[in-house]
Amino acid sequence: MTALAIQVQHRVGRAVLDTLAAVGRFAALVVEMGRGLTEVRVWLPRTLDESWNIGVGSFFIVLLISSFAGAVTALQAGYQFTGNIPIYVVGSVVTESVVLELGPVLVGLILAGRIGARYAAELGTMRVTEQIDALESLGRSPASHLLIPRVLACLLMIPILVIFADVMGVASGWFASKQALPVTDADFIYGARVFWRPFDAWYSIIKAFFFAGAIGFVSCYMGYSTKQGAEGVGRSTTGAVVTSSVLILLLDTLLAKLLLSV
Repeated sequence: MTALAIQVQHRVGRAVLDTLAAVGRFAALVVEMGRGLTEVRVWLPRTLDESWNIGVGSFFIVLLISSFAGAVTALQAGYQFTGNIPIYVVGSVVTESVVLELGPVLVGLILAGRIGARYAAELGTMRVTEQIDALESLGRSPASHLLIPRVLACLLMIPILVIFADVMGVASGWFASKQALPVTDADFIYGARVFWRPFDAWYSIIKAFFFAGAIGFVSCYMGYSTKQGAEGVGRSTTGAVVTSSVLILLLDTLLAKLLLSV
């Protein structure tokens, strides 16, 4: 019994120390990125390139996912609709569901897999092949060359992609609801407007901004901290996707509590 208690204490202590060490490394990375912001001529053109890659490369999949999300929401509303509920409510259900939840969350999770895995794999490969060490030996800052452009590109482009996702989701829900229910354009528009609040759009963008930060910082940290060769690259890539996805869901809950509480 005593040996088991000692083993449990050892594992708990090791987990706590590893967590604190990871927090320290992440804080040091953020500080290094803050210092690298002064090198505008270095990170600005790279940020534009990364923004183009994120926007163009993710545009189709974002529109595809959001269109299916809006259509499924409308079809399920049609399945559960009863004659006791005004027909225009379907417009509110589709609009609020897509803008407040489905648009930013689905886009965040999809891009956590697409962008987070890519960034972690790229930086992890650079680390294990000593490309980052070579950059440091030349007196160049890895933060301004590699990290800042990726994080800023996420913060810039993911909210824009979420806006397109919201618009596409509502449009596809509008079309699908007309196929599943006897709802007119006037009914859908009235339902979409009657419960709409201007803050709803801002709430969607705020969530997208926080999700973008989670994806950018976590994936860059995981890739930058890679060890143990090719196996470490795979572990970092998987960890980046899983950690950023869990963080997105956690932020989704916290932001709903903080920003939507009555």
